[in-house]
Amino acid sequence: MVETKDIESGSAGEDHSEEEEEAAMEKAFVDTAVPSWRQQITIRSMLTSLVLSLVFNVIVCKLNLTTGVIPSLNVAAGLLGFAMVKSWTVLVEKCGLLKQPFTRQENTVIQTCVVASSGIAFSSGTASYLLAMSPQIAGAESAAINVKELSIGWMIGYLFVVSFVGLFSIVPLRKVMILKYKLSYPSGTATAHLINSFHTPKGAKLAKKQVWCLFKSFVGSFFFACFKWFFAAGDGCGFDSFPTFGLHALKQRFNFDFSATYIGVGMICPYMVNVSLLVGAILSWGVMWPIIQTKEGSWYEAGLKGSDIHGIQGYRVFIAISMMLGDGLFHVVYMVIVTVKSFMAQQSEQRHVNNRTEGGQLIQDYNDERRREYFLKDQIPNAAAIIGYVLLAALSVGLIPVIFQQLKWYHILVAYIVAPILAFCNAYGCGLTDWSLASNYGKLAILIFSSWVGLEHGGIIAGLASCGVMFSIVSTASDLMQDFKTGYLTLSSPRSMFFGQVYGTALGCIMSPLVFWFFYKAYNVAGEGSSYPAPFAVTYRAISKLGVEGFSSLPKHCLTLMIVFFVSAVAINLLIEILRKCDIKIYKFIPSPMCMAIPFYLGAYFAIDMCVGSLILFLWERQNKKGAKEYGPAVASGLICGDSLWGIPSAVLALSGVNSPMCMKFLSSSVKT
Repeated sequence: MVETKDIESGSAGEDHSEEEEEAAMEKAFVDTAVPSWRQQITIRSMLTSLVLSLVFNVIVCKLNLTTGVIPSLNVAAGLLGFAMVKSWTVLVEKCGLLKQPFTRQENTVIQTCVVASSGIAFSSGTASYLLAMSPQIAGAESAAINVKELSIGWMIGYLFVVSFVGLFSIVPLRKVMILKYKLSYPSGTATAHLINSFHTPKGAKLAKKQVWCLFKSFVGSFFFACFKWFFAAGDGCGFDSFPTFGLHALKQRFNFDFSATYIGVGMICPYMVNVSLLVGAILSWGVMWPIIQTKEGSWYEAGLKGSDIHGIQGYRVFIAISMMLGDGLFHVVYMVIVTVKSFMAQQSEQRHVNNRTEGGQLIQDYNDERRREYFLKDQIPNAAAIIGYVLLAALSVGLIPVIFQQLKWYHILVAYIVAPILAFCNAYGCGLTDWSLASNYGKLAILIFSSWVGLEHGGIIAGLASCGVMFSIVSTASDLMQDFKTGYLTLSSPRSMFFGQVYGTALGCIMSPLVFWFFYKAYNVAGEGSSYPAPFAVTYRAISKLGVEGFSSLPKHCLTLMIVFFVSAVAINLLIEILRKCDIKIYKFIPSPMCMAIPFYLGAYFAIDMCVGSLILFLWERQNKKGAKEYGPAVASGLICGDSLWGIPSAVLALSGVNSPMCMKFLSSSVKT
């Protein structure tokens, strides 16, 4: 899965204005009392978090099951949290019953809970490594020891066992990363600025307009999704199969399918992400696959099912995997180098500062003094964090082998010994670059543990289960540090941040499997021609199979193509970094190998949708740059929310046996009806 974040800088004048506003930020709240950490956690914030967590779990689940491209939803979480509680407090205040005003700290707790919950929906693996264990993905030829039937009970239990450990792994380093090294954590910082602005008079007026824009786009996309449902009575019917570029292009999955979700995602994602997806689709479905299909009967056996990885599907999946692994390995190595260099530079700078300042204390500006005071006020004892990690790790060592008999206690112990180091590297690198490599660490864990256990002992399941252990720890650790940065900039207590993360994680551990199960039972998830193909379930299963079987199971010449694309992915990333270091601007226009790899399996339809979203935003910016910047994310979030939430009534109708009344289908003129 790929999570994208859109942090773009504006013009020099805009940057200067924002810097002035930031410098005066805490002075704007000087007369506002900061509530205690217990007052920052309210019943209304918990209920709001519960409702929004359900909404965002549905959105992330649908995105996971369709393409796996997850945009940053922090803006929508902060905005909707503000809108819901602010509306409630205004109503209660008019009745004279308001006891506690709505503060930015409470808003931060809500945003933390919602993002933590949706983060579990991303890292839970319900649409990737857990689904990859199922018979639907494994196929009939797989041995029973390498297949595991999905059920709500063990999935929720497994997530509760593995999802909380990462929270304790990074807590002792919060002061070092936030105060000593002053890591930027761009997403956490951007979220904090957003929440701070909501609670100023000017920001509150803008927030109301943003909420109205979000609501209008939400209603429009919801009813358009409902409208599309009426014409999708069978396979190949409806707007999803609209032959935008002709019937031949549709067979190669080149079409615009009118998905408001991916138009909205395209408006949030950076332009080069969307362009990279389209380039990858053209390279694969426009050039490579048609050529390889002419080799049927020579390179691979003729007459195989479309889903058989020994045929054309094998080239699609394994070449995409080689690009993802090449991109992932490069970024892991690069991030380690950047982390070590930055760490050493910070140490050197700190010694220099200590030598030239009296008593080792810098003269802080007003913002820093105030933020540092409240960040250090309510501490989480390091001993409690260490004990929590040890106890939860011990619990996992005992329980995970019960859930997955293919894994032994010593496999889990090794994972938990290594995990804190990887969690630190990921959290530190995320603070520098805003790029989390959690999924890459998960893929490496699959290869290592699947080959360690072996095929005959259930190595495929062992690799997939170990992926969840590593993925969860590394992902939640970096997410928590992002939240600490947000809390630092909004004067929110570290204790309320930690509580919000724990509460949101608990909600995610329950909601993520339940929402997935709803889709799983209502739709033909991962089936042939399904609108929910779950591409990463196939990919993760193939990675695990590669770990236990080696390259012997690959179709002819597939290994050669994998090596070519692996090396190409590394070379492209290396070129981008060299050009970036040399400040040669052309690096901004080089496609990302990771993004290019995604449509290798899926096709171009969602990439075209996302490029349409980029085009809308581009034209909007040409017309009104300020308006696009202020309202673009809100409109995009509404498109995503409305279209995704139609999945709930649609699933209810499917479970009730109610089908669409009509089929809109396009046929060639040579076909007689």
